[in-house]
Amino acid sequence: MPATLNALFFEALENHRGLPAAYRHKVHGKWEAITHDELRQRVYATYAALRGLGLGDGDRVAIISENRIEWALADYACLAARCADVPVYPTLPTHHVEYILRDSGSKAVFCSTSTQLEKVREIRDRLPDLRYVVVFDAGLAGPGEMQFSELEESGARATDRWPDWQADALEAEPDDLATLIYTSGTTGDPKGVMLSHGNISSNVDAALTVLDLRPGSDCLSFLPLSHIFERMVGHYTMLSAGVIINYATSIDAVAAEMLEVRPTLMASVPRLYEKIYARVVENVAAGSRLKRAIFEWARATGDKLLDYRLDGANPSWLLKAAGFFADRLLFSRLRARLGGNFEFAVSGGAPLNPEICRFFLAAGIPILEGYGLTETSPVITVNRMEKIKPGTVGLPVPGVEVKIAHDGEILTRGPHVMMGYYRNPEATSEAIDSEGWFHTGDIGEIDADGYLRITDRKKDLIVTAGGKNIAPQPIEALFKTSSFFSNAVMLGDKRRFPIMLLVPNFSTLQGWAEHKGIAERDGEALVAMPEVKEKLEREARKLLRDLAQYETPKKFLIIPNDFTIDGGELTPKLSVRRKVVEEKWRDQIEELYSEDQA
Repeated sequence: MPATLNALFFEALENHRGLPAAYRHKVHGKWEAITHDELRQRVYATYAALRGLGLGDGDRVAIISENRIEWALADYACLAARCADVPVYPTLPTHHVEYILRDSGSKAVFCSTSTQLEKVREIRDRLPDLRYVVVFDAGLAGPGEMQFSELEESGARATDRWPDWQADALEAEPDDLATLIYTSGTTGDPKGVMLSHGNISSNVDAALTVLDLRPGSDCLSFLPLSHIFERMVGHYTMLSAGVIINYATSIDAVAAEMLEVRPTLMASVPRLYEKIYARVVENVAAGSRLKRAIFEWARATGDKLLDYRLDGANPSWLLKAAGFFADRLLFSRLRARLGGNFEFAVSGGAPLNPEICRFFLAAGIPILEGYGLTETSPVITVNRMEKIKPGTVGLPVPGVEVKIAHDGEILTRGPHVMMGYYRNPEATSEAIDSEGWFHTGDIGEIDADGYLRITDRKKDLIVTAGGKNIAPQPIEALFKTSSFFSNAVMLGDKRRFPIMLLVPNFSTLQGWAEHKGIAERDGEALVAMPEVKEKLEREARKLLRDLAQYETPKKFLIIPNDFTIDGGELTPKLSVRRKVVEEKWRDQIEELYSEDQA
């Protein structure tokens, strides 16, 4: 296996040049292919342009963009020029962009749209290292800025200055810095994670070993390439395997473009699977009594058959026959809505509710849940097609060691562990001990088969005033199975009892309200109504009925608006910033606890 990302790139170009495409993207509403030969020429031109600007070994180049072909071209050209690129989430506000560009010392920045360009224009005078600004969208470049098309054209005219560009690119060493990724973090300033060519290429090698990826199959790319999960799996690994990468035009277009692309696989965070599941449940709830009965029967039948499959046992002919009809009535329709060609999906970035995992598995759509962090390039463990264990994040991938510390923290060691945090040796020494073990900050356990189960984030554990330890994530995950809730956050550290903040699914709630003759449509006014609050609390208590008494939230706070990235409650990878949520609703939270004392 190539030891650098540049070696991986050139090997993929050679191995898969006979395929119909390396990438597909939409141009004026139609899918257009980019072959491996075209990819090579365009990366060569972009590389030559970067070299012509004087950019090279060790220079940092930022990319602020949604997923698109220019992102891939900029990334591979930076790697070939032996620059370290700095991906920036396009959803980040301007002051966060400024921090990353200044801290990284980026000399150039690629911007996708006018929105991203305006952010850079606003802060450019405060970034002494920034020399070049390149814009992807046409017609936007102003004074002191360049259009990407012009940059690429100028590079194409200058390639004869660097005839040995492949040899130049292949001089990169495994220990060379490939990328600087700033963790979104749930608290404080982001830290720059230094990942080497060897870090990421070792993870690509491991992924190719455990995932069944076939040349010429299709994936749909929509998880941000700024996220190391999509970048490693959906970018480097797919190209290396010869899987055709189709760029979704936006997250809102994913449902429609699945039907157009008909992908065989995709990688996503759990939020997408949760939304698909919630939509199915919501549609059933809005249907007739017969439709609801058929759904429950089909789901229960699929669940029984799944137990046999997971145990390697043979079900009765009667159950097989029932399974055939359950598939025709329910599961085949779900597969059709996802394009009809799905073989498997990969999930990472956050815990996936086991019930949702089982539902998709019963539907013939295996979700291989894995686990990792930006600091680990990212994959540490993943489930395998030959044995999926819902509720676990699978087995360690080849070359990766995992162990559980005395306090339950998950530790990992291997070639996937980062070089360190950029210009932050103190944080690096806190994260990686003297024996090379990276301390993940997650709590977990390893079962008898070697499968890892995540129980919670170490810093998120709730210790009540009575000394009881509560892991909030598994409890919050229960709400992902209900069509009435969009999000849930459990709080109560050092308090007498835990409480739960609930964000309703307003489409379901408004449908219920209309059925009850409640005309109010405004979300804030709706959740303030006593009968609505009572309904939501009743639904919540149904989900929590199997918990121990000390784990059960005693009170609920209904939030009138969903959490957003812009509002600061979510990180760009859609993790909840608990401290932000707690601070934002502090007065109402204190009121809940004071009511109990009254």
